[in-house]
Amino acid sequence: MKGTPVAAFRDYSPEDREDCLRIFDENCPEFFAPNERAEYAEYLGGPPGYEVCLLEGEVVGAFGLSPEAAREMSLRWILLSPRVQRMGLGSAVMARALSKARGEGASRIRISASHKSAPFFARFSAREISTTPNGWGPGMHRVEMEIVPGST
Repeated sequence: MKGTPVAAFRDYSPEDREDCLRIFDENCPEFFAPNERAEYAEYLGGPPGYEVCLLEGEVVGAFGLSPEAAREMSLRWILLSPRVQRMGLGSAVMARALSKARGEGASRIRISASHKSAPFFARFSAREISTTPNGWGPGMHRVEMEIVPGST
């Protein structure tokens, strides 16, 4: 059995926009509601703290970690190409995000997930705060979650 591929990370740049939108589209409608695409495209206009995940030089994912309140951060727009899901890269992305949050002194990370992605975040000690039926769109429930970085 092969080991987990080695992911590299770097800051998002405008040249990554089309790759990120392609990966979003690859995850629709399974993990994102189609109506979220416009919001994601707007977010890509200049997100501070957004990074891309590279595998052999190819952009295969992205995530953002943004400061919210004092000692609180928000994990934003985490996505991976379905071609690389179940290879351990999601764990690598979460390890990077948690490490960055700890380094920033965050005591809490907020996540706005869907009911389909919430089980993934639960693997990293995220706990559910609330659920809004159809909160992202028809059939896509919004699940607010949080992680206390020191508990993972």
